[in-house]
Amino acid sequence: MNPDLQRLQPYPFQKLAALFCEVLPNPDYRAISLSIGEPKHAAPQFIRDALTNNLDGLANYPTTAGSNALRSTIASWLAARYGIPTPDADTQVLPVNGSREALFSFAQAVVDRSKDNPVVVCPNPFYQIYEGAAFLSGATPVFLNNIPENNFALNFSQLPEDTWQRTQLVYVCTPGNPTGRVMTLEEWEILFEMSDRHDFVIASDECYSEIYFSEKPLGALQAAHRLGRSDYKNLVVFSSLSKRSNVPGMRSGFVAGDARVIESFALYRTYHGSAMNPAVQAASIAAWNDEDHVAENRRMYADKFARVMEILKPVLPVTLPEAGFYLWIRTPVADTGFAQDLYRDYNVAVLPGSYLARSADGINPGENFVRLALVAGTEETVEAARRIAEFAGAYAP
Repeated sequence: MNPDLQRLQPYPFQKLAALFCEVLPNPDYRAISLSIGEPKHAAPQFIRDALTNNLDGLANYPTTAGSNALRSTIASWLAARYGIPTPDADTQVLPVNGSREALFSFAQAVVDRSKDNPVVVCPNPFYQIYEGAAFLSGATPVFLNNIPENNFALNFSQLPEDTWQRTQLVYVCTPGNPTGRVMTLEEWEILFEMSDRHDFVIASDECYSEIYFSEKPLGALQAAHRLGRSDYKNLVVFSSLSKRSNVPGMRSGFVAGDARVIESFALYRTYHGSAMNPAVQAASIAAWNDEDHVAENRRMYADKFARVMEILKPVLPVTLPEAGFYLWIRTPVADTGFAQDLYRDYNVAVLPGSYLARSADGINPGENFVRLALVAGTEETVEAARRIAEFAGAYAP
């Protein structure tokens, strides 16, 4: 067996299941889970219709590159959303079966194992796919702590120069999971300059970009364009319909950016990545071409966040994120104890922040935080918030 498989850590939800096995939830309350970031809003009917109306496409093998129509639709959406020239649909856009699969496999195509001790840099806390991708590509994951004292920004000076010299790939997540923070143009300028100096590739995970509360989040391609990097050198963006359109089970996303990098990734996917179902491609075209359902999705999240924050503010330090559907909340006690006791007493599941992070530079930046995924229906989410407030009230000064 591949020895790198032994380097993989249990997934956060495996750790959560083990934590909850130690207690019995209060049977007086119906179970509510805020632990997993799986959208629960209904999938739009027009996307369902496009999917079922194109089932005849199952009679044909799809190509790895997807249809010209889908690539062109994605390219047009990128141009309209970010105010950039329309990317070349043939060389700068590649459909994928969801961003998760692409984020993982991307490292296999990018990392050069022949070089001494390659490094993949990740934010911390982070989406565990980044770490697994690094291990299975033969690289060492190195973490940049996102801490409240720095407004959860990426502090690039945290790593020494010799680490940056060995860096081949940098994962960023903007808007961030779990913090909801959006990278600024100034941060992008620094990261692009470092990429030029050390010749590493940037993978920008932007799957939460369409859930926001005021300003549209700045995208990586948009930042590159503003900074005069029209070829998107060493930059690839990952996005998905899962959160934007409430279709996580459809597994539809894309990568876009540097044509040279995408060409190599497409070659890798010819062997590794399964091609997107033709019916899913048709439904994806319909989804990317419509913004009304996305605006309604944002409205529902904005309503939930407003109501939940009003309930939690008296007892917990909650702050509205810039984007995304998570609340990242500091706990008055250890995050694991908070989550376990909340589950035991009120049958509400939240995710301990320490399960989303690794110890780096002497700290685990997820410790004493919990992540709440406000993905369920409004009334269920509000009911969970009321229980959390009652529970946390015991710790309030």
